Amino acid sequence: MADWRNQTAITEFFLLGFGELPDLQILLFLIFLVMYMATVSGNTLIMVLIVADQHLHTPMYFFLGNLSCIETCYTTTILPRMLASLLTGDRTISVSGCITQLYFFGSLVGMECCLLAAMSYDRYLAICKPLHYSTLMNTRFCLHLAAGSWLNGFLALTILVLFLSQLIFCGPNEIDHFYCDAIPLIELSCSDTHQVILMDFILSCVFTLPPFLLTLMSYMCIIATILRIPSTTGRQKAFSTCSSHLIVVTIFYGTLMIVYLLPKRDTLRDLNKVVSLCYTVLTPLVNPLIYSLRNREVKEALSKAVSKCGFHRNVQIHLD
Repeated sequence: MADWRNQTAITEFFLLGFGELPDLQILLFLIFLVMYMATVSGNTLIMVLIVADQHLHTPMYFFLGNLSCIETCYTTTILPRMLASLLTGDRTISVSGCITQLYFFGSLVGMECCLLAAMSYDRYLAICKPLHYSTLMNTRFCLHLAAGSWLNGFLALTILVLFLSQLIFCGPNEIDHFYCDAIPLIELSCSDTHQVILMDFILSCVFTLPPFLLTLMSYMCIIATILRIPSTTGRQKAFSTCSSHLIVVTIFYGTLMIVYLLPKRDTLRDLNKVVSLCYTVLTPLVNPLIYSLRNREVKEALSKAVSKCGFHRNVQIHLD
């Protein structure tokens, strides 16, 4: 372990990304550009609708607005950088830039875990404790849950980054991924990484396992309650209030588990990249579609907003 002290520390990493597909760089750039624009537009539209429409000023939509904000932010921490590398061919990123990307992306993923748990608890109260829902899920409690979700994510990654900043990088500088992730970054260090790996494991358990278990327990209680409803119409109505969120939870945690529990073998690296795209790019893209297409209130708010825009445009035309 003494050899690294005499070596020169590197100042930048090389994100390999999708460099093994040189003939498809422009096509990939166009695909990811369209996906990024659609993600930002869709999630921004949901946030605007929730703020503008009084009927959407409920805990469920308050959390949905936070979720759309988080997903817009964490897609923005990855895709613009990836789009630039696809367009220019420059795949380098500074050590500080890599750690900064890891900090914001990791924080936002941690926030989403906590927020999905808060949303599942909200659905649990709405379906399993309907008579006490308005009392328990009041405005103050909603704000505390949202603030706690944001703070937890930043706190976890602040601790991890403090440990990462102590590492020395002096050997290979190629990261076989399209963004900076913790384990590939730690593997490139030529200093002792045992403490950092242990801290990464502890933080993952402390900050992501409880929200996951809370989400799981909430939906077990929800499903048990729905199955006890005697009428088919009642069961369908109860399930429709949480089906969109359940789909989002399944996609998010399903892809996250595949990425981080998949054996770290060279033969599976390409599969790891593809699955990573699901929760970094695809999930934020489809979430607005899932919530808008499966949710009557969102569709009605969107319809009213379109009608108002059309009305004002017609008025303006007549005035001119």
